[in-house]
Amino acid sequence: MFLEAEKTALLLIDVQDYVLDPVNHPPRPFFYDRIEQVVWPSLSKLLPAARKGGVEVTYTVMENLTQDGRDRSLDYKLSGFNIPKGSQGGQVTSRFAPQNDEIVLKKSSACLFHSTNFDYVMRNIGISTILCTGFLTDQCVEQTMKVGSVLGYRMICIEDACATDTDDRHASALKRIALSGEIASSQTVRAALAA
Repeated sequence: MFLEAEKTALLLIDVQDYVLDPVNHPPRPFFYDRIEQVVWPSLSKLLPAARKGGVEVTYTVMENLTQDGRDRSLDYKLSGFNIPKGSQGGQVTSRFAPQNDEIVLKKSSACLFHSTNFDYVMRNIGISTILCTGFLTDQCVEQTMKVGSVLGYRMICIEDACATDTDDRHASALKRIALSGEIASSQTVRAALAA
């Protein structure tokens, strides 16, 4: 794998308090086990490697533009996602908190291209490759991967830095993602950044 660090962004999707708090969701043991056993160890190595390698680290979190959520997309209204403006649920988890001048965009739909100015920002910075991580593999990650590809970005899903509610959903999403983007491990990406 070849990566030009100065043209690459690492995107952490919905790695935030609301998603990680079991109170907000029905029981999902696979999700929490995968996070602890796979995702956290992968991100713990990938994030410092990206920063050291000069990759643009970016975040997106689900958060309404309003307190009552009237601005949310229909998909979020139907799914019950309602994270009020300025609430703790909209914060990036402290374990992987943004540093210095890293960009955090708040979205109110499953695809950050649809409800933020992410495309505009990435083009202004000169980004052509986006490394996608986060939650949920078969929702926000998959939609962002597909739309990014349509917009002309090289989209790479970091498989071991993503999770969803079940193993079957994760595997199915990766098959669909592979139709319009690339799948890689965090180890492969770290090696490419170190080359």
